[in-house]
Amino acid sequence: MFGETLWISPYVFSTFVALQEKGIPFDVVEVALADGAHLQPSYRDSSVTARVPSIEHGGFRLAESSAIAEYLDEVFPPPRLLPADVPARARARQIMAWLRSDLAALREERSTVTMFYRFRLAGLGAPAARDAQKLIRIAEQLIPPGGGPLFGTWCLADSELAFMLHRLILNGDAVPSRVSAWAAGEWSRPSVRAFVDHPRPAAVPDSYWTFSGTPKPAA
Repeated sequence: MFGETLWISPYVFSTFVALQEKGIPFDVVEVALADGAHLQPSYRDSSVTARVPSIEHGGFRLAESSAIAEYLDEVFPPPRLLPADVPARARARQIMAWLRSDLAALREERSTVTMFYRFRLAGLGAPAARDAQKLIRIAEQLIPPGGGPLFGTWCLADSELAFMLHRLILNGDAVPSRVSAWAAGEWSRPSVRAFVDHPRPAAVPDSYWTFSGTPKPAA
């Protein structure tokens, strides 16, 4: 797997958890995004879209975390990453696509760097607060009354939704107890902990802020 050096990307998280859950032996090659390593021809051309993460399997290189998850389910035996039931699988894909394409204000104000590095953050602005309300509403709708996996058995959408909720939880923003308890259960899953507890640089390099375009919060 080709990942990034800070270990904060939600997309690297998705692919890392997927590989862990499949029990597939793999090596990790860190790609220095802030230094433009993903744009070098050696990486760009083989991955096609020059995106991280990517995987290489049997000489085939594939980028985009959602495509990687589907590829792994098609090529490798269970456990599955997406539900076997067709409607449930469609819903899981819907949620995963939504997490990648919506909640822009929340993702900006509670970027993943704030999940793994501590900063003094202001309260959520109005657009981000609306995003947080939407996220919580959908989580409350999806989480079974008694807790547990969203679709009967664990799938990758569970971990991805928990990751998004932890943008709020780890920064002390209000999350209903039922939702936070569900997310905490997902956060303790071994495949997730392997990512969360992975060693990271002691500090965020200055090049990250330039690369990401994210204003640097107060330390």
